[in-house]
Amino acid sequence: VVANCKVLAADLSEAGMRLVSGGTDNHLMVVDLIKHDTSGQAAEDALNRANITVNKNAVPNDPRPPRVTSGLRIGTPAITTRGFKTAETAQLTDWIADVLDVLQVEQEVDTVVNRVRGEVLELCSRFPVYMQG
Repeated sequence: VVANCKVLAADLSEAGMRLVSGGTDNHLMVVDLIKHDTSGQAAEDALNRANITVNKNAVPNDPRPPRVTSGLRIGTPAITTRGFKTAETAQLTDWIADVLDVLQVEQEVDTVVNRVRGEVLELCSRFPVYMQG
């Protein structure tokens, strides 16, 4: 879980995202979207449409109200439970960056979200959720 989160944090930072803590030593991180001029709510909604589950989250000195926020909370327990390793986590990071980048320019959001959704579904089909019974 921690290894996947460190990959996610490093790759998001490399993609130009600012992490509130500068990185992570555990299972989650908060991404600051203030410089990207994208709200946490808009990012959460777009990523959820792409089948990537994240949560909007306030950041320090957040200029947006709590129901909108300027950040995202992202964690790795669920993907690790499915069996994702660092290679799959790196791919997930690319998809997150693709969606967040297109939100900045507000062009072809649906095209990118639909592409990412298909790729996410394909990857997840190789790592099905464990069901007892």
